[in-house]
Amino acid sequence: MFLSPKQGPTFQDGQRRVDYVLTYHIQKPQSFRRKTSHFGDYRILRSLRRSLSMMRGRDTPPPKEDPEVAAHKHRLDYHEDDKRFRQTEFEDNLREMGLELEKDEGNKIPGIGFLKIHAPWNVLCREAEFMKLKMPTKKRINLFIRKATMLFYPLLSCQILYDEWASYSVFYKYQPIGLIRKYFGEKIGLYFAWLGVYTQMLIPAAIVGAIVFLYGCATVDNDIPSMEICDPRNNITMCPLCDRACSYWKLKTACGTARASHLFDNPATVFFSIFMALWAAMFMEHWKRRQMRLNYIWDLTGFEEEEVSLCPYTTACLLLYVCSYFSLDYVLITLFQEKKVKLTCTDRAPAYMTGLFTMLIMVGVTFAVVFGVILYRISIKAALHMSSNPTARTNIRATVKGTAAVINLVIIIIMDEVYGALARWLTLLEVPKTDKSFEERLIIKTFVLKFANAFSPIVYLAFFRGRMVGRPGDYVYVIGSYRMEECAHAGCLMELCIQLCITMLGKQLIQNNLFEIGIPKIKKLIRRRKSDMDSQQQEDYNMTLQRHEKDHFLGPFVGLSPEYMEMIIQFGMVTLFVASFPLAPLFALLNNIIEIRLDAKKFVTEVRRPIAARAKDIGIWYNLLRGLSKVAVIVNAFVISFTSDFIPRLVYQYMYSPDGSMHGFVNHTLSYFNVSDFQPGTAPLQPMHLGYEVQICRYKDYRETPWSNTPYDLSKEFWAILACRLAFVVVFQNVVMLMSDFVDWLIPDIPKDISLQIHKEKVLMVELFMKEEEGKKLLRDSHANQSPLQPRSRPASHTPSNC
Repeated sequence: MFLSPKQGPTFQDGQRRVDYVLTYHIQKPQSFRRKTSHFGDYRILRSLRRSLSMMRGRDTPPPKEDPEVAAHKHRLDYHEDDKRFRQTEFEDNLREMGLELEKDEGNKIPGIGFLKIHAPWNVLCREAEFMKLKMPTKKRINLFIRKATMLFYPLLSCQILYDEWASYSVFYKYQPIGLIRKYFGEKIGLYFAWLGVYTQMLIPAAIVGAIVFLYGCATVDNDIPSMEICDPRNNITMCPLCDRACSYWKLKTACGTARASHLFDNPATVFFSIFMALWAAMFMEHWKRRQMRLNYIWDLTGFEEEEVSLCPYTTACLLLYVCSYFSLDYVLITLFQEKKVKLTCTDRAPAYMTGLFTMLIMVGVTFAVVFGVILYRISIKAALHMSSNPTARTNIRATVKGTAAVINLVIIIIMDEVYGALARWLTLLEVPKTDKSFEERLIIKTFVLKFANAFSPIVYLAFFRGRMVGRPGDYVYVIGSYRMEECAHAGCLMELCIQLCITMLGKQLIQNNLFEIGIPKIKKLIRRRKSDMDSQQQEDYNMTLQRHEKDHFLGPFVGLSPEYMEMIIQFGMVTLFVASFPLAPLFALLNNIIEIRLDAKKFVTEVRRPIAARAKDIGIWYNLLRGLSKVAVIVNAFVISFTSDFIPRLVYQYMYSPDGSMHGFVNHTLSYFNVSDFQPGTAPLQPMHLGYEVQICRYKDYRETPWSNTPYDLSKEFWAILACRLAFVVVFQNVVMLMSDFVDWLIPDIPKDISLQIHKEKVLMVELFMKEEEGKKLLRDSHANQSPLQPRSRPASHTPSNC
């Protein structure tokens, strides 16, 4: 069905289509002062007031007014006059550009006026020339016009997007990227294209991660170290986990933790870490190829992004067949910032220093919060050990781990909102010159703060917990009597996995999905509660509203940065610590399947239609992704080497095992401690807790025995394992980096068919240019042959008969 361009929102004449809508607040009629511009002569106004005051004073004394109230009213009057003047000048500038305007102040929304804008065809053509849009060939002009009219028509395009994209029932289908780009612009189209490629690439990563996890489940019963820990015949008495309140305990009580750790700490995780490093390189290359293909299809190969001044309204936006909304007050304020004096580096230095020190303080606050959670774990563990309730004394480790992870999650979610607002405020202080500069600075600040907020607890568990605890009889204490935390016998990898799982799932379910669904619903419910109309009256009222009046009640579009940011943090969760949590790609895949449709529904039905912007790539986000993929190789190398027991197991099997097997590995990792060497006041209050007197207890470390010449010193096994760990980090990092660079070199950035097509177009352009030059040359030669000095031939009637 061919749709007439006259359908949809139009001006009062019913002919000109509404291409864009701005809103503004309608000022109520005030006194004569309100109607006078502050650009006039204030002396005349003051003299007029004095004369009126004197005339009134002959009969009655003038009423006294508070000077502060009068000054406040004067400031308000000045502000309103200034705003009205700017609005008038802004509208005049739009008319000078060839746009046609129509005001609508008699609508059904009190206090709100709408400025309808129509872009005539000649303005659209002019802007298309400025934007260097290519014109299709003559044979396809009619088809192009028909398709363009159908695809750009807002209501039809929106309905197609709602049915084919913003529905959860079509989660298995590809996104209509072409239609998304035509309706929302290239910048938003590239975001959803990137999100689709990222989600698609998560499928093989999720499958391999699930296989690695299932391998751990299948081999847990054959894992010799966990079997030795669970064997009741190994009567190993362990040293207390805290001072005084904790007593001696049996190693076999850690059987469940040891078996669970094997699910994530097994030889397959090393392979999975290498696979994910190569996966990240292939993902980046695949996206570059996809981006290049979209650039060619969308005619962006020769597009160079301009440094647009910090103004959200440009004439390029009028190329959209749009019925959108933007605050005119914000447009005016931002537009007139361009008329201010250019700021120098000296002028900007205070803002830069303020931003730097504020960010350092906020990162310090993040570390302080992590330290506070550490103190919580230490104190709650001691309190549970001292409890007389047998229920509280069971599963102390699981209780402490779970509650601490939930507390970390809540703090991360709260601080994320604080850091987002703080980063925007700091960026505004710097007064960036262009819109692109503002966006990049905001992204950098937000990324640094949110990345530190999300990954600080994880980094602590991976690389610092259990490293600075000391030993029995010589523990390290913080803030007086708080003893630093130790890892479980199977290592800290299980606790790292729990923290990653809760943080990742919590951020995805609560912050990314529940907030995006719940907050708009709550806002709608609040608006209905405040309204005096019942549901039927509200429905009838909505039926009388025009399209732009309905869009006024939608939420504002806040940009793509929050959408990108949550995906970048997720990408970090998937790649940085994947050695400890192989199920991370699977959870990310399930989240993104929902996220795509959730974002689609939000863009189509819940927020005002954003201003379309052209872009040929995803900008600084690509650099952040590439940086994370490189850092992920180093982080996973350290996780495998220092957090897991992979290296100690290899060293024992090939250097210390009598038969080359893992039998005896647990005993090899435990050192001896004489209980008579406890510091005063640190021995257990109940030394007979196990029913017998303990003389020697064991603890996990590589130290000399109490009866050696150097008791409790680090043993030679410790230094051998440390050397192997460092060597593994160097080898793993360089090998995987080399493999990633090889994948990068092997896969060309431009698809072969696109490269051939671009080459053919260049050849055709050269041929066309040569033909035009030949035609011009022939034309010049023909003009030269018909020289005005050459005599003209006579008519045939005057020609002599003998000729």
